[in-house]
Order: sequence, then structure tokens, then C-alpha cells
Amino acid sequence: MLIILQLILFIVTAPFLSGMISKIKNNIRMRKGQSIFQPYYNLVKLFSKSEVVSATASWIFKVTPFVVFSSMLVSVVLIPVFKGAIYQMGDFLALIFIFSLGRFFLTLSALDTGSSFGGMGASREMFVSSLAEPAFCMAVFALSIQFGSTHISAFSGMHAIPVSSIVAALTLFLVTIAETSRIPVDNQETHLELTMVHEAMVLEYSGRSLALIEMASYLKQMILFFLIAQIIFPVAFTAALNFSQMLLWIFWYCLRIVIIAVTVALVEVSVAKMRLFRVADFLGLAFVLGVIASVCAISGV
Repeated sequence: MLIILQLILFIVTAPFLSGMISKIKNNIRMRKGQSIFQPYYNLVKLFSKSEVVSATASWIFKVTPFVVFSSMLVSVVLIPVFKGAIYQMGDFLALIFIFSLGRFFLTLSALDTGSSFGGMGASREMFVSSLAEPAFCMAVFALSIQFGSTHISAFSGMHAIPVSSIVAALTLFLVTIAETSRIPVDNQETHLELTMVHEAMVLEYSGRSLALIEMASYLKQMILFFLIAQIIFPVAFTAALNFSQMLLWIFWYCLRIVIIAVTVALVEVSVAKMRLFRVADFLGLAFVLGVIASVCAISGV
């Protein structure tokens, strides 16, 4: 029952998180901008439209949206929002591989139609992911050294926050910017083909397939935000809470996610998009921070 509740929670709130980030960015820029509920409107519109499929597309192009979306649903199940024995199967390294599964199929589908922009976006996506995943793994290794396990539930309870966890969270934050296609690595709002990374891979999709891919990206963003928040502001739900404590838990759970979202919005409006080959320096910094976090964890700091 808790698994179903968790899936509903993420599916309902993930688009709102993206809309909130866009609203914060527009307010900082002193623009009216789109509604905070615009992602929901976009999803409803896409689900109501028919699809246009290229004549050269194979079965890979058709099944990719379902693979990408289902991989995110599996990832949501592994996240320990509610404390319980079921989350012992939620291994952090397994989460990285599930993310890679969706990326792999999305890259293949971008190449499948023979589009020049799709191929360009796929090659750039693989370039970025080859740099982001090692940094992601280093953050996981630092946490596993600190808590003695790679299970996500291992660091989901209340505990003191060591320096290694803070540095690992900073590493994961830099990786999240790359994984969610945000400035300075990518720009979700761009319509200039030469700067596209993720958007170039989904140019050939439309209708329900595009809606599934967009929904998967919202879920991935919320999962990564949750992991960062769980490292810096650890909290877990237990059945022993009374009604007032439950309300306080819900408020704190939402507030810490909002804090991460506001931080992402501030970063996006404060820096410019960097050149593609400068991304190596950006994610190289994330990897070095992951190494520092691991050294701190070994030293017991």
C-alpha cells in the first residue's frame, strides 16, 4: 500500500517541482512567465494529441518512451520515503544502472530515425553521462563508507551529518544539474539546435510518447532532489507518529525539497551556459569532490 502511495506522490508532485523552478527563475528575472502548473497543462495537451512517427523508425523508437518511463517508476519504488523492510532492496548502485538503462534506450532512439540533430544530441548525452556517472559513483562510495552499506535506506534515518556527507551531497548536486539538463551544462528552454543536448534527442517524439518522456524527466529530477535532501536533511517516516507529528513530517519533507529546488533556480539564473568541452571541467570538479568525500569518510570526518 505504501508503495502505491509513494508512486502516486511522486507522479502528482514531480511536474509541480519543475513548474516551481521555472516560476522562481521568472520572478528573479522580473518576468511574469508561465504558470506554476504549466507542466501539468503540457502533459494533458500531449496525452490528447496523436503521434507522428518517422517512416525510418524501428521498434526501438516506439518502445523507448515506455522503457524510460518504467525505469523511472522502478527508481521511485527504490526511494525510501516511508521507512520499511521493502526498501532494503533499494541499492544506490542499482539506481545508477536503472538511470543508465533509460538513457541507453533514449540514445538509441535518437539515432534510430536518422536525424542529424538526434545523432548530435545522442553523442553529447553520452559525453556528458561518461563524466557524470563516475562522479555519481564517487558520491555513492563516500556514503557507503560512512554508513557501511550502499542501500539507500542506510542513510535515511536521523543521524549526525558529517563533513563527508555534505561534500558527497555537493557532488550529487553538481551531477544532478548535468543529469536534469540544467544550466550551466544544458538549457531546457533553448530552441537553438547547436546548444541542444537532451532536447535534441526527443525532437522526433510527439503526443503520448513525448508526454511519457517528459514525465520521466520530472520523476528523475524529483528523485535526485530527494536524495540530496535525504543526505543533508535526513528524516524518515515511521508508523509511530501521531497526527501532529505526521503533519510536521510532511511539512519538513516538502520544505527540504523546496530548498533544493530554490538552490537550483538560483544557480540557473546566476551563471551562463558553458561550452560543451568546459563540461569536462565542471564534472571533473564533481569527481574531485567525490574523492574528497571518500577520503573524509575513510578518515571518519
